[in-house]
Order: sequence, then C-alpha cells, then structure tokens
Amino acid sequence: MESDEAAEHRVRTMVLEAFADTIIPGEKRGPDDAAIAGVDVGGGAVAGGAIELLEDPAGGLAPALDTICVELDEYAREHAAATGLDLDPDLPPFVGLPFEARTALVEKLTSPDHPDKQMWVGLALFCNMAFDSAPHMHTVDALASGHPGLLAMGYESPEPDGLWRFPTFSYGRQLADPHPSTTATGSPA
Repeated sequence: MESDEAAEHRVRTMVLEAFADTIIPGEKRGPDDAAIAGVDVGGGAVAGGAIELLEDPAGGLAPALDTICVELDEYAREHAAATGLDLDPDLPPFVGLPFEARTALVEKLTSPDHPDKQMWVGLALFCNMAFDSAPHMHTVDALASGHPGLLAMGYESPEPDGLWRFPTFSYGRQLADPHPSTTATGSPA
C-alpha cells in the first residue's frame, strides 16, 4: 500500500509533468499516461528530464514545488469553472485539463500582468532548459541515453573517448597560439 507521503509525491510529479508537457509537449509513455497530453511525437520536456532538474536542490526551486503545485491546481479549478470544463475527480485539477486549456492557463499565468509571473516563467524556463541543454546531466551521458532535446537540436556525439574534436577550424585557419600565461585550465591568468 502506498504511503500518504508517496501518494502526495506521485500527485505532485503528475502536476509538474503536466506543466512541463505544456511547455514542450511530448509523446505519451503509455495509454494510462494522464500527465502527458500526447499532442506531439517523441520526447518533450518530461523525457528531457524536467522533473529531475526541478527537483535538483542546486536549481533552487525544489523547496517551493509543493506550494507551486497547490497553486497550479487551484488556478486549474478556477479556469475550469470559468470556462465550463468538467474536471476528472480522479486526477489533479491541472492534469485533468485538456491540453488546450492547460496552454491557455499557462499563457495567463506567464502574462506580463500576472502578479506571480516570475514564478511561472521560472518554472517554464527550467522545463525548457531540461529539454534544450540537459544541465542536470553530463552531455556525454545525455547523448548516450538518447536525450530527446539534445538530439532534436542536432548535438553531435563525442568521439569514443568522450571528447569532441573538430577536424577543421571554424575560421578556416589555425587560431592564434594561447598567451604564454594561460593556465592549463584555459584561464588567461
């Protein structure tokens, strides 16, 4: 039997996944996947690791995620009531919104005149970062695991030793030698 704490975390994860999927949609993981609307093919922000990035203590949002999800569900209830939508009582309110309603609500929350715009924009930025730069993973590991965002953006895989080398210089010629005081780490000293 699932503990109350585990159930609360599962619900919170669903709400965060639904938000992340609203920012960068992806493909459902299975027929019972309510968090991901399934309006696109391939992996979106959730498959890109949005939840791992949001929950990473280094990002600074982790302590606020419980409150953010409570507020998002409250806004979802208000949005559903205002637009005449019936919410599924078995799902968190934001997860129960159709994709178009999720999008409309997120647009409202991130609009310039919303009093909490900074918080919602910040949450959206983390979802984007998970997809387009995978800051929660080493790039070699992200590419090896088939990270959907990095692959969609055309990141090249490293050579077998895990390093990227560029056989031709981008300027078409050898660049200047490093300054004699440049350290081994590349600092100009």
